[in-house]
Amino acid sequence: MDVHSVDFAALRVLRMVHAHGSFTRAAEALGSTQSAVSYTIDRLRRAFDDPLFVRQGTGTVPTERCLEIVAEAGRLLDKFLALAEPRAFDPAHAEAEVTLSCNYYERATMVPHLIRNLRRTAPGLRLNIIASSVQGKQQLSRGESDLLVGPIRIKESGFYGRHLLEDHYVCVVDAQNPLANAPLSAEIFAATPQVVVTYGGNWRSSYLVEMAEGGFAPRVALEVPSPANLPELIMGTDLVGTVPRRVAQAYGPGVRVLPCPFPAAFAIDLYWTARTHHAPMHRWLRGQIALAVGAL
Repeated sequence: MDVHSVDFAALRVLRMVHAHGSFTRAAEALGSTQSAVSYTIDRLRRAFDDPLFVRQGTGTVPTERCLEIVAEAGRLLDKFLALAEPRAFDPAHAEAEVTLSCNYYERATMVPHLIRNLRRTAPGLRLNIIASSVQGKQQLSRGESDLLVGPIRIKESGFYGRHLLEDHYVCVVDAQNPLANAPLSAEIFAATPQVVVTYGGNWRSSYLVEMAEGGFAPRVALEVPSPANLPELIMGTDLVGTVPRRVAQAYGPGVRVLPCPFPAAFAIDLYWTARTHHAPMHRWLRGQIALAVGAL
């Protein structure tokens, strides 16, 4: 097979198989079939005279040649997509969809301001929000999202970033809780029954890390995957919940917000890739995100 017959569509399939480590998952992400993905990889194997992917145990791993091709092909694809972007952008008449990867914190604090701005200035711009959990960087690199916002640090090449804000953890209790009228010491906080938000994954809130470093462990009475209905859970109980300050501010008057003995300051950053770095629409949208954060 002539290597000159390889097109960007085939290289995109190769990139997705590498990113997902699975022909099946790559097909699902591409909206294709496993047989179509396998056919494309077979074509690329003949073109590059390399197996590209080999079986290892129960999984599929890339060859050294495959890693080299994926790295170069990724840069080519991103540059090509950037070239295909319109050079001019008019928010009022734009018709496009942008995918933002984030989690509850960003949806509860930043996104409402962003949506109000977009409905006023760019009503034809559709925002698709997906949960990043602990997969945000992978979603961004695979092209499943255009933007990633969260408390993460990405130092690898190929990613661009912008600092958005700083926050820290606070405690929330029922307004009638005896603890509501005095600051919490580290000892009292650790001994009080707690609602711990796990965020549905292996990620640990930084206040728990700070507690462990100080030699303390929470007295866990309840674990939940999201802080969304925390006020209803602690209402009329002796439980204490610990969430970021801006999340607690959105809960309303039913709970009392107290300083946390382990505030564990963290940063929220915005990331994107070379694929959208120079695109006028995305430059404008990144500015809108900064404005939404400023409104906080």
